[in-house]
Amino acid sequence: MALNPIPIATTGGTHTAQQFRMLVKDLARAQQGVTTGTDLKASALPTPGGGIQIAAGSAVITGRVNPFQGTYAAYNIGSDTVNIAATGGTARSDMVVLRVEDPAYEGNRDPTVDPIVFWEVIPNVSSTATTVPAGYSAVPICRIDIPASTGTITNAYIKDLRTIANPRRDRILTPYYYSGSLVEISGTSETWRTHPNTTLATLAIPSWAATAKIVFGVTNLRLDGGYVFGGFRFMLGTVEATQGVNIDDNQSTGVRRIYTEMVETIDLTTTAGAVMRGTNQPIVARMKTAASNNGKIGVDSSTTFKVDVEFLEGRL
Repeated sequence: MALNPIPIATTGGTHTAQQFRMLVKDLARAQQGVTTGTDLKASALPTPGGGIQIAAGSAVITGRVNPFQGTYAAYNIGSDTVNIAATGGTARSDMVVLRVEDPAYEGNRDPTVDPIVFWEVIPNVSSTATTVPAGYSAVPICRIDIPASTGTITNAYIKDLRTIANPRRDRILTPYYYSGSLVEISGTSETWRTHPNTTLATLAIPSWAATAKIVFGVTNLRLDGGYVFGGFRFMLGTVEATQGVNIDDNQSTGVRRIYTEMVETIDLTTTAGAVMRGTNQPIVARMKTAASNNGKIGVDSSTTFKVDVEFLEGRL
């Protein structure tokens, strides 16, 4: 019978292990990987030695032997230790994976006495390998690139290969209508400054966010006087955008209006970015005049700013 006639949670029904695995597959949206950015992260032992430790967390693992095998849910409570063999006279790369070997589909493990989900060290993989071998029901945890004649594993040798099965994302779109009087900057200083000197929005940065993708724009930025040349960007908390866009004006010398916009990704895993996770941070406009400038950049009651931010979950 192709259609299973007893759906999950039917009173009096009998449900197979496969049904529950198919339910996990549905809930995981047919994806596999760790659950959050900190789950199952590999690191050196507290006192570096011949192994690594893997942090607490959970993962979902797609069965690869049969197309209707479903997805397995696995979890690690507390940290676990995985031994890594020392190298000889040549360097070696090993991959550590979290693997499922279900005797209903492969192998001969006995669930009553044997682990069905376990850490496996795959030796001698390519130094650029990022995925598990074909046919493995497993998710990659890390690759360890070990120099020759080395038995002590440090964090410098560990390449994080985890992927998040269903990463979280949160988008915040905030318009800001400047309501103050006209304020202008002029000169040729090439110095970035907050303009206007006000907070455009206060963003709640999720504790799980690894990156912030920001679209930042201004409508009806006021230019006056001679040709105006400068720059436009933003600062989130203490992190200033590195790219920015040029204000390059070759119009008349009277009052005119322009729209300008920039896009940048802020890394929230750096030292400066990490301290902002789980906090509220201001975002401000930053502008400068260029050495060739001879006009004024102004903001007035006709000026509107756009702050469009998407936070994305990633490895932490």
